[in-house]
Amino acid sequence: MKLVFARREWLLFLAMLALGTSGGGATNLIPSLSPAQIMRKALERTQQMESDLGRPDYAYTKLSITEELDDKGRIKDRKEKRYQVLFHSGLSYLKLMKVEGQNLSAAELRKQEDHELAERQKLTQTKFAKGGDNRENFLTPELVAKYRFSLIGSECIHGRPAYELRFEPKAPDLAIKQMIDRLLNHLSGTVWIDEEEFEIAKAEIHLDSEVTLWRGVLASLKRFTLSLERTRIDDGIWFNRATTGDFEGRRLLDPTRIRIKSESNNFRKLSSSDGID
Repeated sequence: MKLVFARREWLLFLAMLALGTSGGGATNLIPSLSPAQIMRKALERTQQMESDLGRPDYAYTKLSITEELDDKGRIKDRKEKRYQVLFHSGLSYLKLMKVEGQNLSAAELRKQEDHELAERQKLTQTKFAKGGDNRENFLTPELVAKYRFSLIGSECIHGRPAYELRFEPKAPDLAIKQMIDRLLNHLSGTVWIDEEEFEIAKAEIHLDSEVTLWRGVLASLKRFTLSLERTRIDDGIWFNRATTGDFEGRRLLDPTRIRIKSESNNFRKLSSSDGID
């Protein structure tokens, strides 16, 4: 009788364990790390990857779609661009290949690339290394220091367990050192950190309050939502796989709403015979 009772207890325990950890949903297990420790390990991972000169080079394709909407949410302008991306020594180099599915002349491609690089530099006030940027490793101590993180639990993202953390600005009057800080200082959201490798696996970000840019004379932003999903390559390198965003505000005197979507695929490790331009 005691044996039967013990067996039933054991089966009940296994059933509860299975329900608590099954299939891709959130779990209630209490992780052994605090939010600060998790983010510190994520920063250490980023710094480790940046200093690892032995990482292989990769190439992949990226499709970017930008839509401008009218005040009723109807598309009034749409741009589609396809890039070839080279990942080399921790930096990503984008080469524009097609616009609206059409090949452009060398002069047209160069003009487009120069314009996009200038826009990125205008916002961040940072010079990029010959057109390269660190879009795959964007965590910095300065960025993490802006936010307060709280641990919600654990969730499976693409079959891998990840810590789920909410974040919000530490204070309403954070320092503004460059243009991008006007936006970063007002962002909140949720980030999922891979439990094994401490890479960002997913992020959901939104704007808490309206932000003025260029002292409010040229532009303001009252709506900002951004979703990011990342993918892990077999050798442990992570890439941004999909991004969606919805931005609404004012440009000069005109209201504007922009919707973006990008997808990256065809990740391919480069060998020495491929050569790097």
